[in-house]
Amino acid sequence: MAKWITALCVALLVLAVVCPLSPPALADDDRVDLLLVLAADISRSVDEKKFKLQRDGYAAAIVEPRVVRAMTAGATGRIALCFLEWASDGEQIIIIDWTPVGSEAEAQAVSRRIREAPRAFIGRTSISAAIDYSMGVLARSPFAGTRRVIDVSGDGTNNSGRPVTSARDAAIAEGVTINGLAILSEVPLPTNPMHTHPPGGLTAYYESNVIGGPGAFVVEAQSFEAFGQLLISKLIKEIAAVIPTEAKRRAGNQGPQTPRHPLPLGPAYSLARIPG
Repeated sequence: MAKWITALCVALLVLAVVCPLSPPALADDDRVDLLLVLAADISRSVDEKKFKLQRDGYAAAIVEPRVVRAMTAGATGRIALCFLEWASDGEQIIIIDWTPVGSEAEAQAVSRRIREAPRAFIGRTSISAAIDYSMGVLARSPFAGTRRVIDVSGDGTNNSGRPVTSARDAAIAEGVTINGLAILSEVPLPTNPMHTHPPGGLTAYYESNVIGGPGAFVVEAQSFEAFGQLLISKLIKEIAAVIPTEAKRRAGNQGPQTPRHPLPLGPAYSLARIPG
């Protein structure tokens, strides 16, 4: 009996060496061209009018025909997105959990849900916590894509939670790209003017502190009213980064304007500011 058990153990060991275990292959249903987290600021500087303009902007951009063509033009014909909103450290909520979008009908369904969800927070501004939370969302995604992008939109600087550069650097180390959409305010926030109008401007703040990773960029909306149109160009640029050149041509993607003065930021670059 002892010899038989010894022989069996040897056979199993040989089998393990010759045919090592490998993780199960991903099913085609799990594959997408891009994992995209849309992270929108709903802190107290975003009043109800701005909140509605921002929500309507996201809802409209998702179903814009050029965006839909970009989402469906990649190798798998779809992307997966998650839409969340954030305010203070510890205040984040998922509005749309991971959802594949590979058709106009799927985009329309996402758009309706964005418009219908109630507002959850009116807190401070923790861009760092939004990035950290988005990293957790990416980690549990049921989909697999060749690129992972966090798209942060906001109208002020980080004033809650850990330093935003620490969160950014941790995300970059994991191979994630963070892009930014800086929404400018005409009038400084009365209680904290440096929040919406930091030295050098909010876009420069995003360039230096928020964005990072391969191909990262920031765009500037002159106001919440201009947010929607600019978001369309930004989404096309983000999504089109994974689309082959010929597919881009078929999708009719023009993309945002070419930067006149790109600014090197380590592995990332800034897109020229596009007026709203």
